[in-house]
Amino acid sequence: MSKFKVFITRPVREEILTKIAEECEVDMWHTSAILPPIAERIPPLDGLMTYGHEPVSPEMIATAPNLKAISVVGVGYDHVHVEACRERGIAVGHTPGVLSDTTADMTMALLLAAARNIVPAYNHVQVDKQWHYYDPNILWGTDVHHSTLGIVGMGRIGHAVAKRARAFDMRVLYYKRERRPDWEQELGVEYVTLENLLEASDFVTLHVPLTEETTHLISTAELALMKKTAILVNIARGPVVDHYALYEALKQGQIAGAAVDVTEPEPINTDHPLLDLENVIIAPHLGSATVQTRMKMMTMAMENLLAGLKGEQLPYGVLQPNFPQ
Repeated sequence: MSKFKVFITRPVREEILTKIAEECEVDMWHTSAILPPIAERIPPLDGLMTYGHEPVSPEMIATAPNLKAISVVGVGYDHVHVEACRERGIAVGHTPGVLSDTTADMTMALLLAAARNIVPAYNHVQVDKQWHYYDPNILWGTDVHHSTLGIVGMGRIGHAVAKRARAFDMRVLYYKRERRPDWEQELGVEYVTLENLLEASDFVTLHVPLTEETTHLISTAELALMKKTAILVNIARGPVVDHYALYEALKQGQIAGAAVDVTEPEPINTDHPLLDLENVIIAPHLGSATVQTRMKMMTMAMENLLAGLKGEQLPYGVLQPNFPQ
């Protein structure tokens, strides 16, 4: 019996690769430094594991008559054309839940780094080597404790961020399409409109999925509502924030700072004006980047892939094979 043909778009851990190879003929892209040629690899495939956010378009899917399963190593699957998969009966899986706490940790790390000038402090001491004596008048930050945090998108990650904020005695506001009274009671968070959240918050964190509705959710008008002392943290998707509007807001002092783990495009262009500002931190999409979480994600993605190839129900499915949707 011939093995399933599978393409993995980025290198995965050897133990994961070995398990997949027991049942599949595996072609794995050799590097994360160069975009994988998915369009070239997809025509003969039975399965595709995406470990990045390169688009899988209807045109690509149409060239692969044997494609049975697409497994995403990550919770977001906006780069996969789900409707095209639905029409073809292709199973789609992702890795929900497992990265919520890790991404919430990264959210707080970015928030704290921006609030307390950690990057400028690092540069002052280790890059510029300017720490010659104790100076009590440099690099003043802003308190996180007892401040107001606004969470936009109160899903699993937003919930985990709210739990962490309680330890800092923060007042937590949240905005989402559907109110969660149970979480309000559990965490003491307050539901408000997006406008009220932006106006009242000292820190704003973004945790929404990327959709037509959320693309440039934060742009010129929204940034103008924020406090001049406020800090914006985006750990959702890059296009949720209008980067040129953000640049102007930071340059003009409309808001005090920003810390982002995602950009538009991604990676951000090396000549983008945001890179010239000192009041923004840009990280290379590290939200779930811990050994423990990435291993769990790869394991879940492997389980989804193998189940989809066999026509079985995916343990973490977005679309199931041969099951009513």
